[in-house]
Amino acid sequence: MSLSVEQVMELAPVIPVLVIDRVEDALPIAQALVKGGLPALEVTLRTPAALDVIREMAKVEGAVVGAGTVLNPAQLDAAMEAGARFIVSPGLTEPLGKAAIAAGIPFLPGTATAGDIMRGLDMGLSHFKFFPAETSGGLPALKALAAPLHSARFCPTGGITAESAPKWLAEPFIKCVGGSWVVPKGPVNPMKIEALAREAASLPR
Repeated sequence: MSLSVEQVMELAPVIPVLVIDRVEDALPIAQALVKGGLPALEVTLRTPAALDVIREMAKVEGAVVGAGTVLNPAQLDAAMEAGARFIVSPGLTEPLGKAAIAAGIPFLPGTATAGDIMRGLDMGLSHFKFFPAETSGGLPALKALAAPLHSARFCPTGGITAESAPKWLAEPFIKCVGGSWVVPKGPVNPMKIEALAREAASLPR
């Protein structure tokens, strides 16, 4: 079943941002996150294993696996071929935006300025990543941008923690947040990941 970008963002309050080095970690991480109530999983293309991780995670029932750190149309094609069901990028370029729209895949481009968001709106996009959230001025900056650009909806990512997520999620123009805290660095501990996922899934919005 294909989902819209809005439906992906509404699956859970938090989209885990995953940097995974070992393919063998893919299944236990995905299973723990889905069991904990976080079905939308953003696998960043920051490691050589990333495309194989997407392939493995896509096998987990209930998982909606996307690719993050997608920089160009070639990476978009590779991510889709690996089974990615949504695409997240750190920024918005015309070649990537046009390719994602033509492919019909849910697309969350990174934005940090009014110009970024306006370019996206001109392309027919309405849902954006605000990135890097904390170092781009945090919630006050996004509030200031969202006021004049009131049709846009956001998933802030970058520097957001379990402690700060609730204040972001309280805003009506924020549909979800991206966070890496749900899967701590180090050896994979499925019970710990599931517990952190449950906490994240229960955040009000």
